[in-house]
Amino acid sequence: MEQESFSPQDSLKIIQSMLEKTREDFSRDDIYFLVWGWITFIACTGQFILKNLVHYPRHYQVWWLMMVGIVFTIYFSIKERKESRVKTYISESMKFLWIGMGITYFVLSIILSKTGWSNTIFPFYILLYGLGTFVSGCFLQFRPLVTGGILAWVIAAVAAYLDYDYQMLMGALAILVSYIIPAYMLRKKTRSVTV
Repeated sequence: MEQESFSPQDSLKIIQSMLEKTREDFSRDDIYFLVWGWITFIACTGQFILKNLVHYPRHYQVWWLMMVGIVFTIYFSIKERKESRVKTYISESMKFLWIGMGITYFVLSIILSKTGWSNTIFPFYILLYGLGTFVSGCFLQFRPLVTGGILAWVIAAVAAYLDYDYQMLMGALAILVSYIIPAYMLRKKTRSVTV
């Protein structure tokens, strides 16, 4: 029985098509980046406004908005699972990366609620925003996500020198450059390719 062999060019074409498939899948799933990005952006800026302009003593309660993201993610994930889609190594890796990131955010919140919310909380969250988007951008070979991750790390370093209130605004800025803008850019890129 004669075996077919792939040339290096054929192998490269297969890898490139898998990468494009993952990008297309991710552009459909950019809704996660956009939903979580906007919820977090609103929570960061909302907490700043409630604390500094409205002087509401329970300003931190704006973070209950995260429940909207959790409910949306569960609903959308179940809906997606019912649709038959081809799974790629990269798409599965991305899924587990973001599940791990979500668990890390949750555990960090538990730890900080026990040890106390200090002036360093937002830089840690911003570091995690950067890590998730940097790795996602590397998986997808999409430079705006990589750049967004790097910018989030720079913002985290700067935020460490600011008062807590301004760290909230730096968190909003990090979300804007690492989640929201790259997600819209990826959506635009993949939609223009498929049209």
